[in-house]
Amino acid sequence: MPVGAVADRPQLMGNVESGAWQPLPTGIGELDRVLGGGLVAGSVTLVGGEPGIGKSTLLLQVLASLGASGARCLLVTAEESKQQVHLRAGRLVPHMPNVWLVSGTELPQISAHIESIAPTHVVVDSVQTILDPEIASAPGSVTQVRECAYQLVRLSKQRAMATMLVGHVTKDGGLAGPRVLEHVVDTVLSFDGDRHHSLRLLRATKHRFGPTGELGIFEMTGQGLQGVPDAGGLFLSDRRSGVPGSAVVPTLEGHRPLLVEVQALVVQTGAPMPRRSAQGLDSGRLALLLAVLQQRSGMDTSKADVYALAAGGVKVAEPGADLALCLALKSSAVDRPLPDDLVACGEVGLGGEVRQVGQMERRLAEAARLGFRRALVPASAPPAPPGITAVPVATVEAAVAAAGLRGKAMRGTQPMPTTIAQCPPGEISG
Repeated sequence: MPVGAVADRPQLMGNVESGAWQPLPTGIGELDRVLGGGLVAGSVTLVGGEPGIGKSTLLLQVLASLGASGARCLLVTAEESKQQVHLRAGRLVPHMPNVWLVSGTELPQISAHIESIAPTHVVVDSVQTILDPEIASAPGSVTQVRECAYQLVRLSKQRAMATMLVGHVTKDGGLAGPRVLEHVVDTVLSFDGDRHHSLRLLRATKHRFGPTGELGIFEMTGQGLQGVPDAGGLFLSDRRSGVPGSAVVPTLEGHRPLLVEVQALVVQTGAPMPRRSAQGLDSGRLALLLAVLQQRSGMDTSKADVYALAAGGVKVAEPGADLALCLALKSSAVDRPLPDDLVACGEVGLGGEVRQVGQMERRLAEAARLGFRRALVPASAPPAPPGITAVPVATVEAAVAAAGLRGKAMRGTQPMPTTIAQCPPGEISG
């Protein structure tokens, strides 16, 4: 194009047609939830996750579903042979109509296959192993990844095909390769979970065609990844009642409320440097809450090892879990269980105050649906929905008192409260 030539003309915003950019369902319900309806023609989606977490399995099932609906699909396997992929497909989805498979790493060959097959959907596994022979650098280098990604994006836009790229991750869990890789694609999906648990979580960290707050939940089974549309009781299925150090928090992932068990263990130690361990929780947040409990509630853990985790392999990052974690820590320290029908939700500040979190009604409604009858909430929280009683507390100290956790450990010398209603009347006020 000559210098100064106009590639596009200005157009009134109201006259722009966007019908071609509507999402088309993939047939995988949890993936469509995260994508806001499905894949958009001409879009490029980058899927990142740790090795062995199930990225290739997920995309294989996506192609099988799309192919069964009549879409023309191409799977480019650059890390495995066609025989390996075929064996995996035979175990998961024996019938894969309209799905072509090719093994290759050179970009010109991949482009030629796309031209000959004319697919509507393409999966490249993985983008770090693709190379352009005209670039004098090794596969996976910054230059190769950047240029190959640019070429694949350009090809996707020209042919209006939806492309999904598999990306490697670093030790810190971030996408490997140049940062421009995330900028050039339309959507970035994070597929994670604990390899020792069957649970897998799918999130969108970037999405040009919809919101990024939704969460997709899958369970790894012998037949592949199965969607979990109603995960209400999934994280609480193995919870034991009457155990000190356990609290339940109604978290929110996008528009999806999830009840998660937060566990804590406080153990006296003679080590000069007590341990602080957090799994599925922010270790910095744990240290902060321990300091607040020591200053505002008199719980000294300077000579104790402290362990905290979010049970079930889930990661809880939102501050709404602060209050539940504080109660779990205090419960373990005094060796008293929290009431079984109690949930706690609220952010805790450095002054020990309990602060409001978003969409409290939605959280408590999910707790009520799963059988919980009481909730410790910030004093500024709105009225609770039917089926659950809100106990407003203004400070961590008030929450500890309302839960019956004041004082030192009373190991079997007197019966412990099992519900907030059994606590002395003076301990219920916030």
